Amino acid sequence: MRYGYIGLGNLGAKCAACLLRKGFAVTVTDLDRALAEPLIALGADWADDAAGVAARVDHVITCLPSPAVSARVLDQILPALRPGATWLEMSTLGRDDVLALGARAEAAGVRMLELPVTGGVHLAARGEITMLPGGDADVVELHRPALEAMGNRIYHMGPLGSASVIKVITNMLAFIHLKACSEALMLARRGGLDLGQAWEAIRASSGNSFVHETEGALILNGSYDIAFNIDLALKDLGFALQFGREFGVPLDLASATEQTYIAARAAYGGDAQSPMIAKLLEDLLGTDLRAPGFPARLE
Repeated sequence: MRYGYIGLGNLGAKCAACLLRKGFAVTVTDLDRALAEPLIALGADWADDAAGVAARVDHVITCLPSPAVSARVLDQILPALRPGATWLEMSTLGRDDVLALGARAEAAGVRMLELPVTGGVHLAARGEITMLPGGDADVVELHRPALEAMGNRIYHMGPLGSASVIKVITNMLAFIHLKACSEALMLARRGGLDLGQAWEAIRASSGNSFVHETEGALILNGSYDIAFNIDLALKDLGFALQFGREFGVPLDLASATEQTYIAARAAYGGDAQSPMIAKLLEDLLGTDLRAPGFPARLE
């Protein structure tokens, strides 16, 4: 099957490259053609716009920054897609957005598969990210070879809308863990511990987390570069708090973490890296969290 891939940012480019390396025919586009050049070198075809992609492929994958952008791109691809095509949407959307967009696609004879992922860009680069499809089971099975090319763990969460809920939950937990990790590392630093040893001890303890092992290392390096910015974190936390209100679940930790991210955006800007919430604490206390031997980027 021929796939189109629209949106070649940090995550999208990595997933599109995985498809190409597994032998899939892929046509790509992005507002910035320079982002497509490495994929073209791997064998991807280029189209000048989203409609041009949709006209040349069997199915389209999108990985976009917001529900509004997803809606605009859907407007462009629906007239060009063949009846029976699938739109695989990898962007992080709210459940209401997914259901509304899915209904629009269905009315045009196009089936939607929501396909959020989790685990980090470094795992996407290796084809080892976790994929969380939501939609009809036969659509999941139709695209399973492509999903397996991009990720090594696939969990079908249920009908459309289901995946958006679990994706928001996993991101909410990651942001809370990051805030906790920042505070823990600062306790170690102000307590006079060797931060490298403290990081290792936490990793080997009951207090360990995926975030500590990954983003904690980037904090200790000082790059904070997880390829995920503060504005995106606030978008996802907003979805989580919206679900909390809808489902009647008090989210005390998520609410406090959102306030920390709001402060970080005020201090460093929305494009700053998400782990820079740790820098808020460093700046407040005049104490850095540097330790030698930690990477600037995750591989």
